[in-house]
Order: sequence, then C-alpha cells, then structure tokens
Amino acid sequence: MKKTIATIAAVAALALPALASASTWNIDPDHSSVGFKVRHLMVSNVKGNFEKHKGTVEINDKDITKSKVSVTIDTASVNTNVAKRDEHLRSADFFDAAKYPTMTFTSKKVAKAGKGKLKVTGDLTLHGVTKEVVLNVEGPAKESKDPWGNYRSGVTASTKINRKDFGLVYNAALETGGVAVGEDVDINLEIEMIKAK
Repeated sequence: MKKTIATIAAVAALALPALASASTWNIDPDHSSVGFKVRHLMVSNVKGNFEKHKGTVEINDKDITKSKVSVTIDTASVNTNVAKRDEHLRSADFFDAAKYPTMTFTSKKVAKAGKGKLKVTGDLTLHGVTKEVVLNVEGPAKESKDPWGNYRSGVTASTKINRKDFGLVYNAALETGGVAVGEDVDINLEIEMIKAK
C-alpha cells in the first residue's frame, strides 16, 4: 500500500511541472481587432473589421510550439463603416450571417519562424467550409501587469485567403473589364490577451 501511494506521489510530482508550464490567456475584445482588406472596383482597397469576437490562447512557457489557439468571430458584426455595404456583406451573397453566424479558427500546429515570430497553422471555418490557413505571428509580447492586477500580453498576426475557397463567390463584372470585388482577402489581427487567474 505504501509503495502504491509513493508511486502515485512520484507520478503526480512529475506531472505538476508540465501542467504549470502552460498558461491560459483570454482575448480581450475591447483591446483587440480582427480586420480585413479587399480590392474594390480594381482601383482601391476597402477595409473592415469584425467587432465581436472571443477566444483563448494556451501558451506553453517551456515549448512555445506546443501552444494552442481557438477563436470565434461573429460574422454579423462586420463593419466597413458603410451601413448599406455591411448589410450586403451579411446577406446570402457573402457571409450569410443568418445561416453561418460565426467563423472559427482552431490551431493545429505552431512553429518558430525566427526571433519573436511564429507560424500558426490551423483550420479556418467560414461560410460552412473548413480550410487550412497559416497565420504569420509576431509575439507573444513580454507579459506586463496592468493597474488592476491583470497580466497582459499581445500578438500581431496576418494571413491571406481566397474568398472563393470558402464559397464566397458573389461578384459583378465591370464595363471596363475586371470585377467589383477582389478574390484575395488580407486578414490582420491585433490581439491583446489577459492571463486567466
């Protein structure tokens, strides 16, 4: 009996450092942005963002490549500062927010990509379609303590997707040639995180 107890204690002692090496961080939506940019009428870029999003980041302090990311974005919260355009983006022509109210990103692999940089590979589910994408990440920043006793960190991330890969195929031809909306969409994330207590 004593031997069994000693064995359990030894296993627990070995497991504790592994558990302690990971920390959970919650994305602070008030100090984060999920932005995008797409070509309009072949002459300029239109920028927008999603105002409602949430997510968690599990950071492995001993081995950053074992970290995990999970994010959920409210598609109806799209905002390009033009109400009529935003309504069109929420419609079945684009995000179809009534049918697909969220898009999600779940990481599958984290790899180092130079000093202070990472490549985070994961599944992006948008408009009912799941595709693998790679985020180019800078950070996480060194954690700091805010005036209210919370520990904060942050990352900047970017990627590019082709909207047609996710079934967002709506477009309109222009008389001068070309189309109204570009296929490539640049995605830029500025994420601030609060360490879970």
